Amino acid sequence: MKEYTLPHFGKLSTDNLEEYYDVYIDVNGNRIQIDLNFENGSIDALKLDKVKNYLDNIEKFDRFNKQYILEDYHDENGDTVKFYLEHHLEEFEKDHFSSLINFHDTTIKPEQQLLTKLKLLRIGLYPDSEENFAVSDYSIGEDFTNYLVVVNTDENGQLDYMAMES
Repeated sequence: MKEYTLPHFGKLSTDNLEEYYDVYIDVNGNRIQIDLNFENGSIDALKLDKVKNYLDNIEKFDRFNKQYILEDYHDENGDTVKFYLEHHLEEFEKDHFSSLINFHDTTIKPEQQLLTKLKLLRIGLYPDSEENFAVSDYSIGEDFTNYLVVVNTDENGQLDYMAMES
């Protein structure tokens, strides 16, 4: 039985994988969930090397994702992040966001204040998938909404696409 040791997950049997593994870790002061998802009962070490690299560089990939989020927000053709923020500001009363937004601060728009509150909640890794290697979920907070800005990337952190999901 071959084993492979991954950060946060420990030893995995490469010939006898479960479909799903998850752990919780702290990243930049936030508690996030990381889950590993396998389509097959076995995997080669090269694919797990990519998972290991991703796990060793979570902070870097988080920075990449936050940059993609900012670019989408500032892009006149970008619709995911603006829609996410506008949706929340239109659907809820100001009191709902009083702990996140200072509505009396006229120097920073409420939308931009809310943008700074987007935090990483979860990373799903799919090393067998032909489509997305990493799926990262961002939210203004689970206490405020069940909607997410979801960033889908390859194993190098290159953006594939972004969407709002619930």
